[in-house]
Amino acid sequence: MRGLHADTGYLLYRLGLRSGRLFNAFLQESGLRLRHYALLRYLATSEGALQRELSSRLGYDPSAIVGLVDDLEGLGFAERRPSPGDRRSRTVALTGAGRTFLRDTDEAGRRVTNDLLRPLDPAERDVLHTLLRRVAETGPGTGS
Repeated sequence: MRGLHADTGYLLYRLGLRSGRLFNAFLQESGLRLRHYALLRYLATSEGALQRELSSRLGYDPSAIVGLVDDLEGLGFAERRPSPGDRRSRTVALTGAGRTFLRDTDEAGRRVTNDLLRPLDPAERDVLHTLLRRVAETGPGTGS
């Protein structure tokens, strides 16, 4: 294992798996998965987004976005609206119920993150977050 633990990419992969398991367990009761949650979180930062934008920003296959949006629409958490700039396109927007769901799950999400990052003190968590954000925002596939 020592060899694998020397590989940063492998460690990020393992952390991602653990994070996904924890978040999916916390979301299990709602019937959602981490992919749904990520889409809702993204929509909470915008007035709406085209499905192709969601695919690009979240790194999900466009066909997966269709299914995720269908699921969220079925729960009343998101809705498709006509795009103001293109009648053929639809914008996906968060609904009031989606905002309520996110607000109601904020504390549970913080507990999951705290459990995941328990070995780190608050300053180390801040540094990790800053570094991961920098990598995520400037890495391959981000258009930067």
